[in-house]
Amino acid sequence: MVSLYILRNNKNRYYIGITQLDPIIRLKRHNNGHVYSTKFGRPWKLIHVEKYENMIEARKREKQIKSWKGGNAFKNFPSKSGESSNGRTLPFGGKYPGSSPGSPDLDGK
Repeated sequence: MVSLYILRNNKNRYYIGITQLDPIIRLKRHNNGHVYSTKFGRPWKLIHVEKYENMIEARKREKQIKSWKGGNAFKNFPSKSGESSNGRTLPFGGKYPGSSPGSPDLDGK
C-alpha cells in the first residue's frame, strides 16, 4: 500500500509526497528535519491522505496534484473542505467552475 499525503505549515506552504510508510511516521520524519526539502518549513501538519495499491498509481496522482499547485483547483482541494467553500466545493475529481459559479442576482431577489 502506498500513501499520497499533503502537509501544510504555519506559513501556508504545502508539501505533496508519496510514501510506503505510515503517513504519521512520515510526518514525524519531516518534523524531525530528516527530509531536506521540508527541513526549513517546520512544523508541518498532515492535512490529506489518499491510499493507492502501487507506487505507479500514487506517483500519477502526485503529479496531477502538483500540476494544480497555486491554481484554483489546488486551493479548493478536498483537504481544505473543512474551511468555508460558499457551496463551491465540487465532488472529488470534478472541474473547478471558476470564481463565479452562478449568475449574479441583479433584481436583488
